Amino acid sequence: MSEPTVFITGASRGIGAAVAHQLAQRGARLALIGLEPARLEQLAASLGRPHAWFGCDVTDQAALDRAVDGAVRTFGGIDVVIANAGIASVGTVATASADELARVIDVNLTGVVRTVRSTLPYVIARRGYYLLVSSITAFAPMPGLVAYPCWTDTDLLRDAFAGLSMLREALNRLPGPFGTITSVEACARAIVKAVEHRQRRVYVPRSLAPFAVLRHLLARPPFDRLIQREAARTIPVLEQHVAALGPSFGGGTARTIPGGDPSAPNGA
Repeated sequence: MSEPTVFITGASRGIGAAVAHQLAQRGARLALIGLEPARLEQLAASLGRPHAWFGCDVTDQAALDRAVDGAVRTFGGIDVVIANAGIASVGTVATASADELARVIDVNLTGVVRTVRSTLPYVIARRGYYLLVSSITAFAPMPGLVAYPCWTDTDLLRDAFAGLSMLREALNRLPGPFGTITSVEACARAIVKAVEHRQRRVYVPRSLAPFAVLRHLLARPPFDRLIQREAARTIPVLEQHVAALGPSFGGGTARTIPGGDPSAPNGA
């Protein structure tokens, strides 16, 4: 890798910060995007050479455009975009507010669209590369689980386990890679390798790859019946636990646990 400029959303913590460290070691110039300016400044200073950081909410188009413009002014262009910003909401449609649910979609889905649109002219100009962080639920929707990456040992997951012990119990019942916890360093290594080799897809853990071929079967019997039975057993318990925790769980953001681009002290 010959000093490309990499634009990383959700860089304040967790996967985004770990990816930043590993890319910096390989000579990349980084534009770090997130909602925690103090952490971004500290991260940029720790990486050993001048990098840029921009406080930005990926749901705010004007702020995102300013961050992109700042990165281009600083580095002359953008070669790689890693759209990693994401949040998770604890609970279900019955227990979470409409604003919480909409916020998850705004950040995890629409935020990716906005990131790509803002950076696209510059990435095209350099024949660059996008890595868009997706979700394990792209294989099979799991009732009660937000659309976010497979289990990675981040602040987000640890906070969720601390607040809802039943989540760890549910994880232990999931088969194979669906119940595997990956270290944040291993996840970052997989992402960096994908960037270096311009991979079309990257799976974390790698054992998820076969399910990509079979994922259309995961929404059909008998797997679908298994999911329904598990949901009937666990969702009422989850809703009771969330109700007992109250609105303060998740850093005071109405039970929303921030992910890779946190607005409160958590991470993904």
